[in-house]
Amino acid sequence: MIDPLAEVVTLLQPNAQFSKLVLGASPWRISRSDAGQPFYCVMLEGGCRIAIGGHEPIELMSGDFVLIPAAYGIAISSLEPPPPGIETTVPVALGHGEFRIGAPGNRIDARMMGGHCTFGSPDASLLVSLLPQFVHVRGEQRLATLVELVREESRAQRPAREVVLSRLLEVLLIEALRATAGTNASPGLVCGLSDSRLAAAIRGMHQRPTHAWTVAELAKEAALSRSTFFERFSHAVGVAPMQYLLTWRMALAKDMLRRNAGRIAEIAERVGYSSASTFSVAFTRHVGRPPTQYAREEQAAVNGA
Repeated sequence: MIDPLAEVVTLLQPNAQFSKLVLGASPWRISRSDAGQPFYCVMLEGGCRIAIGGHEPIELMSGDFVLIPAAYGIAISSLEPPPPGIETTVPVALGHGEFRIGAPGNRIDARMMGGHCTFGSPDASLLVSLLPQFVHVRGEQRLATLVELVREESRAQRPAREVVLSRLLEVLLIEALRATAGTNASPGLVCGLSDSRLAAAIRGMHQRPTHAWTVAELAKEAALSRSTFFERFSHAVGVAPMQYLLTWRMALAKDMLRRNAGRIAEIAERVGYSSASTFSVAFTRHVGRPPTQYAREEQAAVNGA
């Protein structure tokens, strides 16, 4: 059976960038601004408060895991933060990827591991748009274990290190995302897949991207009325059904064009377009470049890397 979540994560091509162990001695506060990088954090001991992109802070307790597929602004503090306006000194490097934050004389009462990964896909922003804005998972030991494995592997210089890291990160992302099923996760693919009716329609789109889907047919797959399906899908996934289908088709087309996996007419057929010209118009409107130009430039970038 086609697994839409696994397909999206595989196309994202996650790679480890760095991870670090942070020891917190209350009270403390740190803020950072990132250019849309994926960020993850696991609370190993104690607790902290994290505010993501201006949202209300959430409390992380021991064993909690947070994943932000595209982080722009993050503020993290001890459970009892310093008074407003009081800045905490920058984290002090202790060596071996460990950092301490808080006054030197204060007792360490929190340990957390955090890090960034990168998405190798040039189409990452489109794929990330299918994921929740952030994921908060409580009490999943498997996630803490996977983060520790990523940390160990990123420090070692073993054979096939990059291959192992990419596979570990794929598993980490899938574990984190599927652990949100049934929770109040923000809209995205995971939220849609946690609804068995919508999941049937989403799997249909992934299994048969060449099919000339209509909203009515997708509603039939979900065993819902057309209006109910449209409203339920849009609310859960965050985009309308046909927009999701277009996004997925374009992601597949971009991947095939980058890999030179066929002529334009063949790729058009494999992503559900009746002719190369129809596909070229849709692709150009969606991507901003004709498919032939996109393929040429992306392949040149790969060969020149």
